[in-house]
Amino acid sequence: MPEGLQELLDRLIVDVPDFPEPGVVFKDITPLLADHAGLTAVVEALAATADGVRVDKVAGMEARGFILGAPVALALGAGFVPVRKAGKLPRETHAVSYDLEYGSATLEVHADGIAPGDRVLLVDDVLATGGTLHATRELVQRCGGEVVGVAVLTELTFLPGRETLAQGFDEPVPVTALMTV
Repeated sequence: MPEGLQELLDRLIVDVPDFPEPGVVFKDITPLLADHAGLTAVVEALAATADGVRVDKVAGMEARGFILGAPVALALGAGFVPVRKAGKLPRETHAVSYDLEYGSATLEVHADGIAPGDRVLLVDDVLATGGTLHATRELVQRCGGEVVGVAVLTELTFLPGRETLAQGFDEPVPVTALMTV
């Protein structure tokens, strides 16, 4: 981690107790996003996770993955591909449904958003249970792309995110978190 980044993250990510429900401590990144130096440092650090790896596309998951993923794509000289909730994309899509703690969700990507052979970096704000990143990895594969890495701002290590991300795939994918909780 670049020098001083941990201090920036500690200062600019605010814990909000009991949100969205009692017992949960929400990590609010909006102060980080509003701070030019902090946002710049995070984008540079997330982009650096792909050091030495060719990245053709960066995929960011709705919604904070959009905010972080798009500038990472610019920093890497790559295209950005939004991964959206069902029904939000106007053209032909690939879709993957997955289970949540209470219910299920579906993610979609434009069928032509990732070309066969594209090397894709997944960027999101948090790795928690791993369901969203796993579903996104499936979408990239359905398009014919290859996930070359996962870069997240925060990993909740008390949840099985890395294990879920690996389920059903032959090859592991490198995962980098700028901070862990």
